[in-house]
Amino acid sequence: VQLQASGGGEVQPGGSLRLSCSASGHTLDYYGIGWFRQAPGKAREGVAGIKGFDGSTLYANSVKGRFTISLDSGKNTVYLQMNNLKPEDTAVYTCATGHPTLLLLPDEYHYWGQGTLVTVSS
Repeated sequence: VQLQASGGGEVQPGGSLRLSCSASGHTLDYYGIGWFRQAPGKAREGVAGIKGFDGSTLYANSVKGRFTISLDSGKNTVYLQMNNLKPEDTAVYTCATGHPTLLLLPDEYHYWGQGTLVTVSS
């Protein structure tokens, strides 16, 4: 299983970015997928998760109402639409997949992609 995360970049506060996580060797419809982030000096934080088989989602309180996770089954890709970005959203974002019981808990995931850097700065 390989996950490829992309879409990071630098944006001003209030701006938007869309991250993509494409999978190979693994049909995301049957698994859970999570987005996590880690800022310098901070612990890894679960941001959003989605269960491929029923589409249920979960968000961290810090991003609720601003971020949206979605699954395109045809492209076997999960997206994280990030709107109204804030400086505190600056971090390396990583996607992961597995059979999580708790969507935002990193230990519940088996496969991880590489990170993509998101920088929110004026």
